[in-house]
Amino acid sequence: MRQEEKNKTEIEYKIIDDENMPPIMITIESETDLPKVVINRHYTIWLGLHRKLIGGCAESVFDKINDLLTAHLSEQRMFERMG
Repeated sequence: MRQEEKNKTEIEYKIIDDENMPPIMITIESETDLPKVVINRHYTIWLGLHRKLIGGCAESVFDKINDLLTAHLSEQRMFERMG
């Protein structure tokens, strides 16, 4: 087994059916502190209609998280230099 395969982290997925919850959520798995994706079966038709758009969001979500972290780290560095 290659080293990169050993280091791959499995994301937990959970299927629910709850009209009061959103179609998709990314939460924190309490025991491992890793992301957990919750998919709401109540929105099967909507999810099906938008499956390609939803699937294509991964890169955009990464970019937004990257922007958020870059801004946070830049701010922390500025405080560090001032102190």
